[in-house]
Amino acid sequence: MAYYNISLTEIKKNVQRRAKKYRETNFFEDDFSIGIVKEVENDFGEKLTRVDGNIPISLPIEYGQRFLFISYDQTRVSHGLHKYPAKFFPELPRWLIQKYTKPDQVILDPFTGSGTSNVESMLLGRHSVGIDVDPFAKFLTKVKTTILDIEELGRSTDYILNALVKYDPSKINITELPEFPYRDNWFNKEILYELTFIKKLIKNSPFSNSIKDFLHICLSSIIRSVSNADNNCTRTVVRKKLKKNIYPSLALTKFAETLLLNSYRMTDFSSSIKQSSSVEIPDDSDARNIKYPRGYFDFALTSPPYANAVDYPRTHQLEMYWLELVNGSLAQLKKEHVGTESVSAKDYKSLHETGIYLADKTIKSIYKKDPRRAFIAYKYLVDMELNLKEVYRVLKKRGKYVIVVGNNKIRGNNFESWKYLMEISERVGFKVKEYFGSEIINHFIKVPRDERINTDWIIVLEK
Repeated sequence: MAYYNISLTEIKKNVQRRAKKYRETNFFEDDFSIGIVKEVENDFGEKLTRVDGNIPISLPIEYGQRFLFISYDQTRVSHGLHKYPAKFFPELPRWLIQKYTKPDQVILDPFTGSGTSNVESMLLGRHSVGIDVDPFAKFLTKVKTTILDIEELGRSTDYILNALVKYDPSKINITELPEFPYRDNWFNKEILYELTFIKKLIKNSPFSNSIKDFLHICLSSIIRSVSNADNNCTRTVVRKKLKKNIYPSLALTKFAETLLLNSYRMTDFSSSIKQSSSVEIPDDSDARNIKYPRGYFDFALTSPPYANAVDYPRTHQLEMYWLELVNGSLAQLKKEHVGTESVSAKDYKSLHETGIYLADKTIKSIYKKDPRRAFIAYKYLVDMELNLKEVYRVLKKRGKYVIVVGNNKIRGNNFESWKYLMEISERVGFKVKEYFGSEIINHFIKVPRDERINTDWIIVLEK
């Protein structure tokens, strides 16, 4: 094993620089100052309404209008604790919550993902429920919406940092290393020992479960970067051409830096909650089976997965193994996700139709090239109809459901989810009140260029 010489002074200096940048880029403070609105043209000469920062509640909207929303708050408060693919930028749910709800009302996000809408609900004094089938999504949302005792957070940070500089790999027994598929392919030996030390340190620390959960998310947030896997690909894969610079002490140093910066974020978040609000993250619901009474929610909003979606279990498999959220095969978990690619050959032996003319026309075209992808697209719309029925049931009369949905290409065919979902929603009983586009300027997801469409569509439905 290598000799370790970790400098807390150097680590703190690096974090101070990053914290300074955090303060400078998050220039819209707790009063949620109104952003700057102006008309612009894109590279194709199309007119867009650009909004920098917070979106004015009274922003006028026309059917089919397209916006370019520039976000400054993606690392603000607890939003920045952990990377997550295709997540909301905070200004969008913030605007929608302010526009369509009042303090103390109850909000539902049936595909809560990383919990952005739940964090914003808390900051605005609303109650919320976040539903997801993914165990990592539920755990991350729980941590991001838990108010921490700031004094205990400070003590725990000092405790962990002081222990890190005393790291001795000889004190870790090989039997303490976690077991999971292809472990030694994903991680170098030195990194395995460092991560095991950090995990053991958290477990044995004398702090509350809320603090320990926060520390585990800090640990999780560095897993991909210290592994041999590609940092930016949603498919967790080792690419030898990348030649990642993985060296002894990397995990310890990254964890220390992440802990300091995330402590700053959680202090910011915990001191920003000035109104009574609550968050529920139920274990017995998913987007197609919402176990709440009829007419329970005042408002719902979500960003559902794409058809032919991101494979979230595969994206977060290393993190889930280290957090002990899963063990062994991910096959069953994959099947539970809306938009999953995990389907059986018997499912796509024949063409399936939804009864939506435009959708079925596209599905037929896909089927000619790839029956499996055609069934995946069909199943996505079937699952989304179940979700629409459930949200319709649990919403109050005249309550609104806002869906932010991206389109994509499947085997060369434009799969225009927003158009199909609008028709399905009317079949369910909703009225389409308005819809507009939001240009996508950044992807954490590496999507092949010929499968990427750079517009999300925001659909406002009313019961």
